[in-house]
Amino acid sequence: MVFTWLQAGILLFFLGGVLFGAGPLLGSLFLAPKAHGGAMGATYECGVPTHGRTWVKFGINYYFYALIFLAFEVDILYLFPIAALFAKPQGLEAAVKLLVFIAVLGAAIIYFMRKGVFTWPRRIQVAPRP
Repeated sequence: MVFTWLQAGILLFFLGGVLFGAGPLLGSLFLAPKAHGGAMGATYECGVPTHGRTWVKFGINYYFYALIFLAFEVDILYLFPIAALFAKPQGLEAAVKLLVFIAVLGAAIIYFMRKGVFTWPRRIQVAPRP
């Protein structure tokens, strides 16, 4: 078997890719601080040290708001292709379809409002930690 320049280039790029991926991992092993405990083990979020209990259970309402937001956000994404399509005149049928889609979204918002999903509780009771 003859070793060509093409094979040498492929091998060189393969080794470069492995070093590119393994370099930061090995660098963090050798350069990262080794101290454990104290402030290194404390919770740190958004650049602000926490005060009091750091592991707080959130109320289920937060998750409902997030799910409703995602559902409506995905539905709104369907309006972008329609906006691009309306650059050319499409007639009354396309406008009626768009109005039906927006009416269904509006009906869903009214349904959720009547159900009380958008009412924010005054205070969320957190269960004591064992």
